[in-house]
Amino acid sequence: MDSSLKPIDRSRLRIYLGKKFYRLKRYAAWYTDSNTYAKHKMNEKLPFTRFRHQTPLMRQLKDVDMWLQHNKVKNLKIASDRVNGIILKPGETFSYWKLIGNTTKRKGYVDGMILHYGKVTVGTGGGLCQLSNLIYWITLHTPLTVTERYRHSYDVFPDSKRNQPFGSGATCAYNYLDLQIKNETNHDFQLVLELNDTHLIGEWRCEVPSTMKYKVYEKDHLITKEYWGGYVRHNTIYRKVYNGSGELIDDEFVAENHAIMMYEPLLPAAEEA
Repeated sequence: MDSSLKPIDRSRLRIYLGKKFYRLKRYAAWYTDSNTYAKHKMNEKLPFTRFRHQTPLMRQLKDVDMWLQHNKVKNLKIASDRVNGIILKPGETFSYWKLIGNTTKRKGYVDGMILHYGKVTVGTGGGLCQLSNLIYWITLHTPLTVTERYRHSYDVFPDSKRNQPFGSGATCAYNYLDLQIKNETNHDFQLVLELNDTHLIGEWRCEVPSTMKYKVYEKDHLITKEYWGGYVRHNTIYRKVYNGSGELIDDEFVAENHAIMMYEPLLPAAEEA
């Protein structure tokens, strides 16, 4: 377990300089590393859906004004258009931020909810973690390889109506907290995104049908009380791989998660009558 995890209090100057440094480091990596980054899009959909999932656009969150939810939808529409239809060819790497770019007001982005060191704040382009979470989740149900993903360091909201395991998302922050996915198969894949009135919908499509099925699940879930007074939540994510006959052929480790809880993990005891 990650017993060293505790809240961090950094000065505004350190945060500002840190962002500048890591953003420059990412820009350099995009142009000097050995990856071939996906950049071509196609309007016509590839014929076979490999995995499809949807998440609700509007959620009633404690202490979060609904106007932030409405603004999030506007930001999701802009960002989704940047990656919708992208073709990931064999050997290519999908980079979330290289495709979307910086979320500036000039591009139409508006203020939305941002989680900053476990606290809800407001920033231009806020709310795009819903998109990176969705892309990560559908990727775990394909043979595509996640080569870079960052976990959420804080568990901000309780599990109300959560239908995915804790820690099965991917946090994002331009551009240093990226989500990168490599196609190590022999076939083209296509990311297709859609926003309707109620949901963000995403799917990976392919030129050939799938011969495998995947089941993502958690193990070793635990909540620990830490010496500094708070709680930390832990688990590991695995996925079972089944062949076309439904036989289990692999049980793979995916990720390990540790997150500082920003709410009380236990319900108060009921009072006696």
